[in-house]
Amino acid sequence: MSAVSLRIQPHLYIAGEYTDGSSTERSEVINPATGESIASVPVPTQPDLDLAVAKAHEAQPAWRRLGVFARAEICHKIGDALEARAEELARIQTSEQGKPLAESLADITEAAHLFHLHAEDAVRLYGETLPSNDRNMRQITWRAPIGVFGIITPWNFPMLMFAEFVAPGLATGNAHVVKPPANTPLTVLAAMEVMREAGLPDGLVSVLPGDGELGASLVSHPGINAVGFIGSSATAAKIQATAGLKPLLIEASGNGPVVVLADADAKRAAKAAVDGAYSCSGQVCCATERVIVHQDIHDEFVREVLEYSKTVVLGDPTDPNTNLGPLNNEAVAAKMDRHMADARERGFDVLVGGGRAEGMPTNLYYEFTVVDGVTTDSLLSREESFGPVVPIITAKDDEDALRIANDDPLGLQGAVFTESLKKAFYFMEEMQVGQVIVNESNNWWDVNMPFGGAGGTATGWGRIGGMYTLHDMTYLRNGCIRVADED
Repeated sequence: MSAVSLRIQPHLYIAGEYTDGSSTERSEVINPATGESIASVPVPTQPDLDLAVAKAHEAQPAWRRLGVFARAEICHKIGDALEARAEELARIQTSEQGKPLAESLADITEAAHLFHLHAEDAVRLYGETLPSNDRNMRQITWRAPIGVFGIITPWNFPMLMFAEFVAPGLATGNAHVVKPPANTPLTVLAAMEVMREAGLPDGLVSVLPGDGELGASLVSHPGINAVGFIGSSATAAKIQATAGLKPLLIEASGNGPVVVLADADAKRAAKAAVDGAYSCSGQVCCATERVIVHQDIHDEFVREVLEYSKTVVLGDPTDPNTNLGPLNNEAVAAKMDRHMADARERGFDVLVGGGRAEGMPTNLYYEFTVVDGVTTDSLLSREESFGPVVPIITAKDDEDALRIANDDPLGLQGAVFTESLKKAFYFMEEMQVGQVIVNESNNWWDVNMPFGGAGGTATGWGRIGGMYTLHDMTYLRNGCIRVADED
């Protein structure tokens, strides 16, 4: 990789080239922290999408036949190259997304790590030898790439969620046409230069930033063999309706319950609740959303939350002292306004914050907020707020806490705080979410975690993380061979 600093690339990236394509329109990328325009990016057209899909189909067969160890070697090189340019990519991401620079740096580093992790996963994606009813036949199985994935990523983790699909997809032999949001495409576009120079063959990853209309065209495109999506449950439902029989790997909305039982360490639980609310300004699918506190520990927990809230510093995301940056866009800020208006109308206790911060460069800076006395029929409880808020709901006992936790269709991830191993296992089994975190923030995540929603909930299907994603981005094949003539 050259020593030249990475530049913002205000272009589409199709089959190894930065291009404006056939577009006659452009979309502005605005820095949410300053309100300034960072770049103007072409709006992709149907011919641009057709070209990207065609080039992916041209490149994918040779990539599949290259073999898993050669693919893994290139993935390792990509991981090294991304890590070497992590600080530059982090600065681009902070400028378009708004999160503090330290968070962006962690995102890019984790994205680089995913290329290493999935390179190692792929070379251990074993098949089986199966017994046959015919003693002269042998059966073997193996995992094969699906082909060309259409990938739709959200604006809250531009680079990390790109890597969550593309790293395992490349390692297993797939090609990808990626649609990042039009408001946060720059980090991924810059990363393509890094990946290309690290040895990524042309055509295997194209990047076309766009809106929902482009996403619908991508999902329905006859050349797209499978779809990967991270975003809202409402959009996920539209994708399912459009995709037909294409395999889907979807991680959708969460409304994470954080349950604090009477025997919990109140200080630990309060820190975790606050941490899970301000990270990425609360714009995380597994953020603190509903804090369900046993009545016996309620007062102590609230005192600790208020104390720890003093450590949250709202401000310029490039300032190392800042740990809470602006919200990314007006839509999510307006949703927070609506939720807080409903909270005040219902008479809830707004203990900290509660509105947009004054005197900031833009009106996207939202105060860190703590609300007590929240009821289960309120917007703070029934909807994913996606902002920096700790809504506190009081439960009468353990069963009441469990009932409230499960009274929501968005069963993505939950947390429980208790000193009882018996209660920990009980809540791990009975909470209707994909993952239960014990005595840690609901926002906790690990690269090997099989992250995804509970069955029967509106949070998608498939798993993002570790070996599990490789299974969802491949399909099982079977070969049968006669080894002897029948007696």
